[in-house]
Amino acid sequence: MAETVEFASNGNTASGYLVRPDSGSGPGVIVVQEWWGLDSGIKEMADRLGEAGFVALAPDLYHGELAAHDEMDKAGELMQQLPMDRAARDMSGAVDFLVDHEATTGDGIGVMGFCMGGMLTWVLAAERPDRIKAGVAFYGFPDVEGGPADLSKIEAAMRGHMAEHDDFFPPDKARALEAALKDMGKDVEITVHEGAGHAFMAPHNALGTTDPELAAALWPKVTGFLHAELG
Repeated sequence: MAETVEFASNGNTASGYLVRPDSGSGPGVIVVQEWWGLDSGIKEMADRLGEAGFVALAPDLYHGELAAHDEMDKAGELMQQLPMDRAARDMSGAVDFLVDHEATTGDGIGVMGFCMGGMLTWVLAAERPDRIKAGVAFYGFPDVEGGPADLSKIEAAMRGHMAEHDDFFPPDKARALEAALKDMGKDVEITVHEGAGHAFMAPHNALGTTDPELAAALWPKVTGFLHAELG
């Protein structure tokens, strides 16, 4: 079951795409969008999480704005213009909405993000260590120092899946992030997938880099990890 919902966001209102599993209940997972916006690809990922037994909520961080998959310049502008403080509030509001939702089970919330959303996955884990217990970031991460969040505050188990061929989020920086977080004592594993390009999970294949075999192999591992951490 999928629907558009509204939720409180620090005195304002935000909206998102909510999916419930056929069983009616399950652990909650926030799904964080790519730079295109709350598009068909992100909704499909939320649908797939619903099929895997999760209550998935993808907040609309652009508040209705959307770039088509052939509008990379527009997508870049939308990402650059996104107020980080508003995005943080919206994601935090989405967490609280899932925590209070009647369909959500377990004592923690997960987060999964892609590209820009991959970077924001780490940010949300740092901003809401009280609720975020597991995170999966695909081809996206912040700088270890000087980024938009204090990563030392992360308490969640974190898994990252990055691409060998990625000019947006280079693999050497991904490995540096993993090393820094492990030095902090964090439960983190970042895998750089050989031969893969940025956006290898994307259903829309906007960059021509989607890898169906890799995506199919990773999905049960990712959902298994989330179930192990969240219930």
